[in-house]
Amino acid sequence: MLKKHPFVALVSILAIRVAGFLSIQAAVVSMNPGADAFVTTGPANNLATNNSGGGGSLALSATGSANGEFQSVLRFDTSAAKNTFDGLYGTNSWSLQSVTLQLSASAVNNAIFNANNAGSFGVSWMQNDGWTEGSGTPSAPGTSGITSQSLQSTFINPGADEALGTFSYDGSSAGTFIYALSISPNLAADLLAGDSVSLRLSGADSAVSFLFNSRSFGTVANRPLLGITAVPEPGVLALFALAGLLCAIRKWMWSRH
Repeated sequence: MLKKHPFVALVSILAIRVAGFLSIQAAVVSMNPGADAFVTTGPANNLATNNSGGGGSLALSATGSANGEFQSVLRFDTSAAKNTFDGLYGTNSWSLQSVTLQLSASAVNNAIFNANNAGSFGVSWMQNDGWTEGSGTPSAPGTSGITSQSLQSTFINPGADEALGTFSYDGSSAGTFIYALSISPNLAADLLAGDSVSLRLSGADSAVSFLFNSRSFGTVANRPLLGITAVPEPGVLALFALAGLLCAIRKWMWSRH
């Protein structure tokens, strides 16, 4: 049996260590929204000034839907994600790899909503994070907090808001769906700074209607979830790999004695 040359053995150890460091470089932090609400015009613009931020459901429906257009807004506090990534890789020594939004579909449970229907919807980053969730519900709409009217007049900024993608929904009334968002410049800036991130979900065609669970839904696992994946900057990764290599060399040298 051939004996492995010491140098070959060392190279093998180093290769294993480098592969290990490369495989664990990414880290993921997920969070539920700190505030969310749906707004609707109602079938005849009769619900445009009502708030429904306290219910267990969110909704989006196309303009012209039988029960009116629905849009939803969600706000996430990303400070914990920044603190986690800073702790892992060093302050401001990481970059974003991906951002996802997870939604859990729900069966229509109130006559206010449109029936679930397949179609496309858009997700946008909102410049204005100043909206208030409110405490109204589908069965008892409130008079304070964000409404369809205030969303349109105050919180949507066409010149500054950024599209994060258009996505397909199959009309299901159950199941969890994960959508990969585009990392726009302002979304990236918010996440890197650990700031609040507001997202607006709205119909992107004339057919879609999607009811999904809110942050107030009873089952925690079925609430909306923003997932942020970060990786260390190349220089940081190189330092990690170097530390691993030095440990491997030291261990190998000790094994030779």
